[in-house]
Amino acid sequence: MSSNTETIFLDKVLLELVICPITKSKLLYNNKSNELISEKAGLAFPIINGIPILIIEEARSIKIENSK
Repeated sequence: MSSNTETIFLDKVLLELVICPITKSKLLYNNKSNELISEKAGLAFPIINGIPILIIEEARSIKIENSK
């Protein structure tokens, strides 16, 4: 059985190396949406076939809720 949405888990070492192309800060992996999240930039970068797409034009804007 095949599904239309395939989630590829990122290697932990790769996740430690990848940074936001805008803020140069760490990215958080969201396994639910299969994206890398830059909280500082307010962007979610897609992961396609296990490859993080860190092109700014390919990212989607996200709203980060502050817990203050």
